[in-house]
Amino acid sequence: MHVIRITTNLAVDDVEAARDFYAGFLGLSTTELDLGWVARQTSPETGAHVQLVSGDATAPVDSVATLHTDDVDAAYDEARRLGHEIVHPLTDEPWGVRRFFVRAPDGNVFNVVAHRG
Repeated sequence: MHVIRITTNLAVDDVEAARDFYAGFLGLSTTELDLGWVARQTSPETGAHVQLVSGDATAPVDSVATLHTDDVDAAYDEARRLGHEIVHPLTDEPWGVRRFFVRAPDGNVFNVVAHRG
């Protein structure tokens, strides 16, 4: 799989309440994405970013990180070929991404995603 970016997903109880700390104190003041249950906060100066997640809208579990790839279908095929557990099937989501969740042997769950063009 070809990973082009990794975004840390932080579990929070309330995205809006958590945003004050990450935007105010850490300077991640640009909100690049806000779906209510997930928001990506980014530094306008450095591009450093995190996603705040209060519960995934369609997947059965939350992921620890989002792995952005240029070919999510090939990544899905490779994960299956290697026998990795697929936690959430390859899905076109209404917010413009195609993604799946895979569980690593250590138990961590990753959101593998590509933005639809």
